[in-house]
Parts: sequence; C-alpha cells; structure tokens
Amino acid sequence: MKIIMLGAPGAGKGTQAKKIAAKYQIPHISTGDIFRANIKNGTELGKKAKTYMDQGLLVPDELVCDLVVDRVQQADCEKGYILDGFPRTIPQAESLDKALAALGESVDYAVNVEVPDENIVKRMGGRRACVGCGATYHMEFAPTKKEGICDTCGAELILRDDDKPETVQKRLGVYHDQTQPLIEYYHKKGILRDVDGTMDMEEVFQAIVKILGA
Repeated sequence: MKIIMLGAPGAGKGTQAKKIAAKYQIPHISTGDIFRANIKNGTELGKKAKTYMDQGLLVPDELVCDLVVDRVQQADCEKGYILDGFPRTIPQAESLDKALAALGESVDYAVNVEVPDENIVKRMGGRRACVGCGATYHMEFAPTKKEGICDTCGAELILRDDDKPETVQKRLGVYHDQTQPLIEYYHKKGILRDVDGTMDMEEVFQAIVKILGA
C-alpha cells in the first residue's frame, strides 16, 4: 500500500500519516527525515543534499526524488509506505512516477485532506509552544490547565512566528501555487481520494481507513 498524503500546511495530514503508519505497520516517510538520516550517515546522496542546504538553497527536485526512491527501496517498505511532504510540485510527481515505474511500482492512493484556508488560519493561530521544553498545545483543542503556562515544565507558552496569521497566509499562498495542482494530477490518474479534514481527528482517520479498505 503506497500512499501520498496531500493537504495544505496545518490540514493535519502529518498527524493522519502517523496514525495510518501505526495501524498498517508501514513507514511514515517525510523528506525532512530522509535528509537528516542521509546527512547523519554520510551517504553520497546526503553529502550532495548538504552542499545545497548549507548554502540555504533548495535541494533540486532530481536529488530529492533520488533520496525518496532510495528510501522506499529499503526493507521496511516492503508492505508499503506513506509519503508526507513529497511530492510538492508536478515535476517532482512526474519524477517520482518515472522512478517508481522503472522499479515496476506505482502509487496506490493520493489522500487529500481538505480544510478551508480560514479554518487553517484559525487552527494554527491557536497553537502555542513552550519556550522551555518545546511541548505544543492548542488554546481550543488541547489547552493547558493554567492559561499560558506549560503543563509539563511550567514555562511560558508562545505563539511561534510560523503560526502567526500573516505567515500562515503566505504558506497557504505557496501551497495553492505549487502543490494544489497535484490534486488535479492525481485525479487524472484515478488515485485521488478526498477527505473532509474539518471533522474530528478520529473521524478523519476512520474516513481514510474506509478509503484504504481495511
């Protein structure tokens, strides 16, 4: 079962990917994790990626695709995997399809977690992070016992720059420009499945399980 997770930043696709990975016992693969693992292990691909990252440059599509394809050929991906955060653009999707086809494989499902922009801005604006231990909370969905104070270590909570409305709007703009076209791309391939991401987290998960047919 080879799955690609789609959805805007803050739609909750990462959370769902972790739950699916646990249920079906398949790896949850994010490009960030792949980069870190390859750089840490000093692989050839990792060294190449690091030269770009050290200069603050984006890692080229071809190299990102090589890293992902290398990862999905590892033993723990035998039963399948979930890709989270890749592909982000049509050229990346085409590169991935081409590379998988060369291995005699293809993606089974592209699961799109749909959440309107205004919901995402509200959802992310309610997030709070602890300056002490890094624990995260949500003012509405996962509040602390004492407002503005971390339950774990008692330090102050802050609204991270990443979660401020103006930053979220910018990130959503980039998503709509670059990543949303993938929805049409996978729709044409007949593997797109839409899920209402405004539902309760568990309801979203059950809807995805129903799609995956188990």
